[in-house]
Amino acid sequence: MRRTFSYALVGIVACCLTACATYYQKHVDFNREFERGELQQALETLKKNNREENGKARFLYFVNNGLLLSVLGKYDESNEYLEKGFLFGEDYHLNYINEATSYLTNPNFQVYRGEDHEHLMLLYFKAINYLKLGQPDNALVECRRLNIRLNQLSDKYKAEEKFQKDAFIHTLMGIIYQSTRDYNNAFIAYRNALEIYQGEYAKMFNMTAPEQLKLDLLNTAYWNGFYEEFDKFKEQFGMETYKPTAPEAELVFFWHNGLSPVKTEWSINFAINRASDDMVVFNNDGLGVAFPFHVEKDKERSDLADLEVFRVAFPRYTERTPYFSAATIDLGGERYPMQLGEDINKVAFYSLKKRMVEEFGKGLLRAALKKAAEHSVRKEDDGLGAVIGLVNAMTEKADTRNWQTLPHSIYYSRVPLKAGANDIVFQLTSEESRTTDYKFTYQAKQGQTLFHTFSSLETRYTPSRYY
Repeated sequence: MRRTFSYALVGIVACCLTACATYYQKHVDFNREFERGELQQALETLKKNNREENGKARFLYFVNNGLLLSVLGKYDESNEYLEKGFLFGEDYHLNYINEATSYLTNPNFQVYRGEDHEHLMLLYFKAINYLKLGQPDNALVECRRLNIRLNQLSDKYKAEEKFQKDAFIHTLMGIIYQSTRDYNNAFIAYRNALEIYQGEYAKMFNMTAPEQLKLDLLNTAYWNGFYEEFDKFKEQFGMETYKPTAPEAELVFFWHNGLSPVKTEWSINFAINRASDDMVVFNNDGLGVAFPFHVEKDKERSDLADLEVFRVAFPRYTERTPYFSAATIDLGGERYPMQLGEDINKVAFYSLKKRMVEEFGKGLLRAALKKAAEHSVRKEDDGLGAVIGLVNAMTEKADTRNWQTLPHSIYYSRVPLKAGANDIVFQLTSEESRTTDYKFTYQAKQGQTLFHTFSSLETRYTPSRYY
């Protein structure tokens, strides 16, 4: 009976440990509706959870509303929510009471601050919204905010090998400056973007600079009269015969492909059952392994006191591979490929990988403090100490919050237009070479730059990846 009770209790604890829902699972209705493209229903589901506007994950409430409203074409309302997310980041102050409590429970007790790239992406969507509203001056304000955030990241990490320079954000700034004929600032932004693509992005994400960026850099150098730089970059890019031309109008098309990774968790569990032949079981849920071994017999104790558990949980990302792998724009028989500008999936994985030493340190300190509290109580009451140990193990949880409605990756292309009506075909291609076409018509004025975004929410789920 004693052994049966102990094994049953171990089983109950194991069930409890695996029953803790992730942030994605807690909002599964919203996530599934968004993934299926049921955007209006997803918005209604999100609004029903408006209590989160003042909760510990309010940043995610703001940005999820902002992104969803942007996709629905409600740009003013979108920017209201995104601005709330921005101000949250500006005004965030560490709550030391919550910080201390999180070490005795789990990090979800803290207010979610947002990842560095998430704060950049919310300003990206704000800028895009303003461009679609025909307000380039307001979009430039977001560019300046982006530049400040990028400088803050550089100061924060200095020489560390962490994500601190965003090539695509510099590219976006160049695109916006170019649309307002500010070719000098556009050239500087493009040059900064090129340096980051060739440096940090090549090393961290195995990415190369988009061909469109090279063309935009050459064009703005030429239009500025920077002929020495123009010739230097022509030679560097192997485009010695290139000659800039100015079309009657232009379309800058952004493709938001797939969905960003979902943050989940993996854990290391220890279970010590001294009543059942003093068996100790080391179990790692993430790796799916278990190792039983024996320990020295301890003094006689109650059934409950015989059980001692120890668990540490860490965050991880699960990738959601996009269904579509490529896209092109066809205009009068001329094809313009969509080019990768930002791989948000890789940025997220890399950022967490570089932070894992810190995550391990926090997790182990949290476990040590919990275990110290448990052992302190066990000195007075073995049974009560065992209960505290069980509670500690069941409440141990990684922070699985992240902005899960972001795209997996962002592509873009610049298409020359004629003044008047322009018909294009946007073609998506899957890995199986299946194609899906969408037709759009744009009315352009002489010298105008139009902006368009297209979101492909289809994904393929892949096996979990661990860090």
